[in-house]
Amino acid sequence: MSLKILLNGSKGRMGQAISSIAAEKGCEISSAVDMGDDPAPGIDACDVVIDFSLHHATLDVARLAEGAGKPIVIGTTGHSSEAREAIAALSTRIPMVWAGNYSTGVNLLFYLTAKAAEVLDSDSDFDPEVVEMHHRHKQDAPSGTADRLLEIIKDSRGLSDQDVAHGREGLTGERPVDQVGSHSLRGGDVVGDHLVLFAGIGERLELTHRATDRTIFAAGALRAAKWIVGKDPGLYSMQDVLGLTA
Repeated sequence: MSLKILLNGSKGRMGQAISSIAAEKGCEISSAVDMGDDPAPGIDACDVVIDFSLHHATLDVARLAEGAGKPIVIGTTGHSSEAREAIAALSTRIPMVWAGNYSTGVNLLFYLTAKAAEVLDSDSDFDPEVVEMHHRHKQDAPSGTADRLLEIIKDSRGLSDQDVAHGREGLTGERPVDQVGSHSLRGGDVVGDHLVLFAGIGERLELTHRATDRTIFAAGALRAAKWIVGKDPGLYSMQDVLGLTA
């Protein structure tokens, strides 16, 4: 029996990618909605909601899912901190998977970055930098994936948002020890490249993931949709979906 999905953001790049492989993954787009459409008529007929829309539309569809008791998978990025808090609060009543990237490889990158950051901490004399590149049409920077990589490094070193340098310009002076560099590149049709670099004295560690086909993200989102149905209310990540959490 196919899993019935209300897909919010169906006309976007990710929405189209999800629709293109849904059937082969045992899923059915029971309701495809986009900007200007009302998702409410399709909520009762679906098993799960997937949101790949725009940041200002996520909260409304998440509230709709919460009102109907439906699980939701969120892949939209660029939310304000206030919107993120409001959306996450709904996970106390419905199961929610929220990730900046649904690729299996990227989530392994998260896992490996966490392990590397444990060893290459602030006492190790390694300087961390995160570099990402996406297509020219991407509207937010850094990417959701880069934000998560930065969070992993910040948490490991006990740093805050103020310790992240988003690009550098002019006479910046010597690089502070307690700093993480973040750099966003945009151009062409790049699906998504992410590099985590730990630069030491005499050696350098680089962890890299390059996406060449958007369907890897679509496949991950559908995997998350299948996994979340029947779960207890809570805020889950793709690390949970892939069994990479303790």
